[in-house]
Amino acid sequence: MTLTGPQRKPLILGVRTIGTPEDMNALGREIGGSLRAGDVLVLTGPLGAGKTTLTRGIGEGLGVRGPVTSPTFVLARTHPSLIGGPPLVHVDAYRLASALELDDLDIDFTHSVVVVEWGMGMLDGVTDSWLEVTIVRPEGGSQNDLDDDLVEPRTVTLAGHGPRWRA
Repeated sequence: MTLTGPQRKPLILGVRTIGTPEDMNALGREIGGSLRAGDVLVLTGPLGAGKTTLTRGIGEGLGVRGPVTSPTFVLARTHPSLIGGPPLVHVDAYRLASALELDDLDIDFTHSVVVVEWGMGMLDGVTDSWLEVTIVRPEGGSQNDLDDDLVEPRTVTLAGHGPRWRA
């Protein structure tokens, strides 16, 4: 499936193997280059999978002010556009219990690109379309499994839901 938007690059949905953090950032730039105001992304994956690295790349692709860092302690952080496009709202929903709590953050979903880490199941009544990005990393028994700097391949699946992402 290919998605295009006004003056945006096409995005190919499906499964990809990402080898390095730099590749994850590049995928984020590719995704960011295809997004428009009103787009919502849900990032799912374990700790250290690369969700924030991907979001940093999305911010670069959108041309927003950085640095894009994890909003864990503030729940949501807005990065205004430097090029006249939509702002990026980066949400960490790990400590949220429901879509109602996400809605209580008073995010401008219509005029922003919203990336929600840990947001699976949180979009009921918030939006009818979203891009689900699932990141799978190898699992093992070592202490290094939570090491964000560990270079190991990830499998990233991009799946669209709702009318925005239909072919």
